[in-house]
Amino acid sequence: MVELLPTTDTFKLYEKKFKALSDHKRLEIMHLIQKHQSLCVCDLAEHIAMPQSKLSYHLKQLLDAGFLNVEKKGTWNYYSIRNEGVNEVLSPALCCLFRNEDSAC
Repeated sequence: MVELLPTTDTFKLYEKKFKALSDHKRLEIMHLIQKHQSLCVCDLAEHIAMPQSKLSYHLKQLLDAGFLNVEKKGTWNYYSIRNEGVNEVLSPALCCLFRNEDSAC
């Protein structure tokens, strides 16, 4: 297990990750991608009833936070869940930043 240090950079990194997860539409997008294993913007736009430009903005937030993988196929980008990114925010290492020293990690 990687030990996280309580530095400004660590806090900024997780601020970005949690900010990406703090939006209802982004959570819905992640759920749809997980459910279908991989989706392009065109397919997501049908499922989520959102203009492609707004959808692309939300996908960029999730991609920049490390929650998605992207693969270009022809003219479309296909998005899938990056399990390492999701598992990182649920990890014991992150929880240890907020536990008392006498609590086990």
